[in-house]
Amino acid sequence: MRYFLVFAFLISPFFCSAQRLHIAKRNITSKSGLEFSKSIRDSTISIDLREKIIFSEVRSGNIPEFYRKLIEIRDTVLINNKNNTIKYFVLPDFLAIGNDDDYFYCPMRPQLAQKVADLLKCSLPTRKISNRIYQNAAVKMVPQPIPPSKAMITVPIFEKHNSMVQEQRKNTLSQFPNGSLTAGNKKDVVISNKTYNDKGLLRVVIYGWHKPDGKAIQPLYNGHSTIHVDYSHGIRFVQNKVWVNGKKTSIQKILKSEILHPLLSDEGVIAKPYYPVGLY
Repeated sequence: MRYFLVFAFLISPFFCSAQRLHIAKRNITSKSGLEFSKSIRDSTISIDLREKIIFSEVRSGNIPEFYRKLIEIRDTVLINNKNNTIKYFVLPDFLAIGNDDDYFYCPMRPQLAQKVADLLKCSLPTRKISNRIYQNAAVKMVPQPIPPSKAMITVPIFEKHNSMVQEQRKNTLSQFPNGSLTAGNKKDVVISNKTYNDKGLLRVVIYGWHKPDGKAIQPLYNGHSTIHVDYSHGIRFVQNKVWVNGKKTSIQKILKSEILHPLLSDEGVIAKPYYPVGLY
């Protein structure tokens, strides 16, 4: 019995740092990143069809193996004169389709991002989480904007930026292999109190693209409708289950809490910490 108790202690969630993504095993016949991007490059493919294809690939497990091991983030916040510590787990990089050697970052509408998050038992980040990820990142990449144009919402520009990011990433692979926490390569699509604008219209909220000095190029912004998807949008997931002072709870409960929301939000309580998949 004594040995059983010791073993149970060692594998309890609070002490175990090896959290993994809930997703199907990748089939070796699945498309590589380049093969996938070519399959959706045709300009006659609507965004609706493109996103159905993206969802199908993710659901089948066609993401790199190194994405499956999540990275631990910790934070401590003084609330009501008491230090409260939170632990949560995030994807090591923005979501991509393909294999470890050939993968394609997938910008998408926030409704699809939420649908994928629900599938993977995850959440999109808040602005505060985005900042914490950058602060903790082993690989802090230098943002590489492409001049604005009508083409920025097209797959060829997605591919161009994908190549730019991966070319820069090669310089750090020997020291920080794939699976290391990486940031600075995309903006975050985030959950926020700005998900609906002053007229009650649903918007995509973006934030981040941190520079080496830690400052974000993109302030919290909801100027685009959810139909707008450009090359700079990154989809980063955070596991729903979190631990506060050693007790398991969820991101959604924390963000809705009048007391504990500062652990994950710098906007106050976020009463609707999600995008409405029902409209998608």
